[in-house]
Amino acid sequence: MPALEPHGGQGLTVRLFEGEARDKLKDEATHLESLTLSARQLCDIELIMNGGFSPLTGFMNKEDYESVVQNMKLKNGLLWSIPITLDVTQQQIEKSKLATGVRVALRDPEGNLIALLTVGDIWVPDKVLEAEKVFGSPDDELHPAISYLFREAGTHYVGGQVDGYQLPVHYDYVELRRTPKELRKLFAENFFDRVVAFQTRNPMHRSHRELTLLAAKEAKANLLLHPVVGMTKPGDVDHFTRVRCYLEVLKHYPKDLATLSLLPLAMRMAGPKEAIFHAIIRKNYGATHFIIGRDHAGPGDNKHGKPFYDPYEAQVLADAHQDELGIKILKYQMVVYLADTQEYVQVDQVPAGSKPMNISGTELRRRLFKGIEIPEWFSYPGVVSILRQRHPARQKQGFTIFFTGLSGSGKSSIANALRDHLLQDGRRPVTLLDGDEIRHHLSSELGFSKEHRDLNIHRIGYVSSLITRSRGVSIVSAIAPYREARRRARELVEREGSFIEIHVSTPLEVCEERDRKGLYRKVRQGLIKGFTGIDDPYEAPDKPELLIDTSRKSVLQCLHEIVLYLESEGYLAPESEN
Repeated sequence: MPALEPHGGQGLTVRLFEGEARDKLKDEATHLESLTLSARQLCDIELIMNGGFSPLTGFMNKEDYESVVQNMKLKNGLLWSIPITLDVTQQQIEKSKLATGVRVALRDPEGNLIALLTVGDIWVPDKVLEAEKVFGSPDDELHPAISYLFREAGTHYVGGQVDGYQLPVHYDYVELRRTPKELRKLFAENFFDRVVAFQTRNPMHRSHRELTLLAAKEAKANLLLHPVVGMTKPGDVDHFTRVRCYLEVLKHYPKDLATLSLLPLAMRMAGPKEAIFHAIIRKNYGATHFIIGRDHAGPGDNKHGKPFYDPYEAQVLADAHQDELGIKILKYQMVVYLADTQEYVQVDQVPAGSKPMNISGTELRRRLFKGIEIPEWFSYPGVVSILRQRHPARQKQGFTIFFTGLSGSGKSSIANALRDHLLQDGRRPVTLLDGDEIRHHLSSELGFSKEHRDLNIHRIGYVSSLITRSRGVSIVSAIAPYREARRRARELVEREGSFIEIHVSTPLEVCEERDRKGLYRKVRQGLIKGFTGIDDPYEAPDKPELLIDTSRKSVLQCLHEIVLYLESEGYLAPESEN
């Protein structure tokens, strides 16, 4: 079975200009307005330009977008399951003077020219319809792509042809970042006529190796381990750690059977439709077979506490479109370990009386956090060592404690007490980010509009994420009146470690009685407007990790409660163990 033609049979869509034409493109860009691409958009344009998204030659126009959303096909009838769109804000449209026929330079955040876009369409999408048709729910923001759609994506979409100057620049694992053209050439040079591609966004373990070996045997093919190293689900293991794990697992395959290459894809976690999308991409990269397993590209539970997609829904949809896909789909159930026979089998093939063994992602994280043994039947010691380096036991991790509450609630007093307690403990560096000091040093130009307050909390969240990444403790004391801003701060921090929200829920009348800064008196005199809790809202946390009322407890009692929580959750060792 020879390597497949790219999707649609139109040849690789590499749109990188060379030589004199490239120089002219760069010169033209100096006279054009620019758009700075987000991390997600950089992933998309890289795959447009390198042929991973063949036959796309740019971001989708309105007709293609609507056809994909409604019918899972491009307007020419070719199967395509995920919209590839360039979202922009009204401000970006005005600043870059976007209009039909206009050329605009697309740049990365450092200002490097990536491509030129000739604008075809600009339109306001029906995001509710997109969320329903593509992801299966019109409003469930627990789904990362739906959350992005409504909370982060711009109000307008821009479609148009792309002329490529250079692929986005990467400095990590450069030798493993092969384009479709490079990977197809590698397969041809090694006479790999049949190639099974394996999709993963998580670290590989023993069961993944056994599954891929089974697939290679069934298809009589070589293996392409093709992990995603673009955007995945928030909270996933970072791609640097994952690639180290893949390289470790690669040592345990028969010689020359498996090839590792990295895919710069921004995943949408769209389950069944994402499986179709992944198969098309692997076809473009030269694979002849593609593995779809249990809960392929599933994002977890929905707002009702149930999985977004049925475990094998992706396999059913792929079966229905097998002929249109043109790449052979290999379907498998979850692989488990049988201790009595010391072998790995699919869960539906477990003999009667045998007890299948597996460790879930949640259980794996628990064992890593608590330093509990991870058995060799689950993962190779080298992989476990890599994961422990990145995810040490909680006592060695960084974390952020975020105090929020009204002015005068007691946030700063408790935060200072906690800082001193942790510094006395001495096992971690501790930084206190007090709202007043942040306003003075980092946000002195900001006022107190909602936009500026949100920006201030975003800055605090960003600094806290850096402290957390460095395995220090960040203690934040800020009013932070709006839930959405606190949620975004949590997202920033939880990419690096844990975020512990503490609502200091001291009643307004007590805060006003204290009035240590004289602010409430000025509000009542009409000297201050837009004051939180009086004429501007405070949106109390829905599910804080801790709720503390300083009208009922002393600072030392509050401190004791917080320390007990940190000890019970494993962030601190009990004093008896010190």
